[in-house]
Amino acid sequence: MKENEQSVSNSWNPWNVIHPPVSVIGLGMMGSALAQTFLKEGHQTTVWNRTAGKADALRKQGAKVASTVNEAIAASPMVAICVLDYGTVHEILEESGEILAGRAIVNLTNGTPAQARRTAAWVAGRGAEYLDGGIMAVPQMIGTTGALVLYSGSEKVFQTCQPTLKGLGTANFLGEDPGLAPLYDLALLSAMYGMFGGFFHATAMIRSEQIKAGAFTELAVPWLQTMAASLPRMAQAVDVGDHRTNVSSLSINQTGFVHFIEACRELGISAELMTPIQELISRGVAEGYGTDGLSRLVELIRNPASV
Repeated sequence: MKENEQSVSNSWNPWNVIHPPVSVIGLGMMGSALAQTFLKEGHQTTVWNRTAGKADALRKQGAKVASTVNEAIAASPMVAICVLDYGTVHEILEESGEILAGRAIVNLTNGTPAQARRTAAWVAGRGAEYLDGGIMAVPQMIGTTGALVLYSGSEKVFQTCQPTLKGLGTANFLGEDPGLAPLYDLALLSAMYGMFGGFFHATAMIRSEQIKAGAFTELAVPWLQTMAASLPRMAQAVDVGDHRTNVSSLSINQTGFVHFIEACRELGISAELMTPIQELISRGVAEGYGTDGLSRLVELIRNPASV
């Protein structure tokens, strides 16, 4: 690996420039947004995609379009890859062989912690450095301060590439375990989908009585913001393992959920978003945690009931 790194350094020393060249593999909506942002930031950007036509717009914006993935990898010291899944990452990089050596591979593909750790080992076995990334933004947000990108893996790569990566948005390094970025990514998405799911169910309830969703949202947004203020307190309860409450016990919530389900039947709407929470609360009461607060649900989720 040292010899390959030295070879790359002696031939063009790409990191000793203000805007080092970057290669982007994968030109879906997110990959294209990454490439466009690198171009706007002044980086010589080489792109490659399995479907070549997706590179046409970027070519017009000044990108160099590689004819092969190996050509794209060879063009830059940092290679960002953003494709459908980790299986595709391996399929694309499998035949690159020695070309990967000495490069910084920044994988911005969504996946699991275990997949990230296996991919990091696979990349290291080919003489390259690896950084995993979780993009907490939609393509239109890339390049703005609202975009958050989580990174984990090689701290050396993060420190070296940070001037380039910060152009994509706020760059947050979580640690050298490559599985941390996808873990945080999926955990944050889980919180988001939970919030959306609750809002969708609530809106279905309101709309069943012909009330406008917009009018309901004017109440829902400040209510949710107020409730979010209780999250640090719940997090502390989880960290110290003390779920006692003087606010709202599982037993009280169990009774409340009966009303939820009954109301769904009356309104003629589905209760399928609510019943899993109801079942979890009922399990907690059955296991003797009726006087605990809702933070107890974290422990129940971490220890699934035997089937």
